[in-house]
Amino acid sequence: MAADPATLDALLRAALAPTTLAVRDDSALHAGHAGAASGGGHYHVTIVSERFAGQNRVARHRMVYDALRSLFPAQIHALAVTAYTEQEYRSRDSSRD
Repeated sequence: MAADPATLDALLRAALAPTTLAVRDDSALHAGHAGAASGGGHYHVTIVSERFAGQNRVARHRMVYDALRSLFPAQIHALAVTAYTEQEYRSRDSSRD
């Protein structure tokens, strides 16, 4: 059974104290493929946290995966992560103007 996005949200907030967090359930986009048969959901997380400062992309992803470890593999089949520090997130927004 797939996890409720609110569960991912709560676990990530508790572990990483994000200033911005968006959890998107993409499970419906993957209905019918072999991974979906297990019941685990497909999610995309965009997270902004100062705890990522000084960490490379791999370390940031590990931090997110560690926070959600209890949900793998039964409730999460696939997870895409976009992780920023506050400064990186603001810079990304200002470059779009």
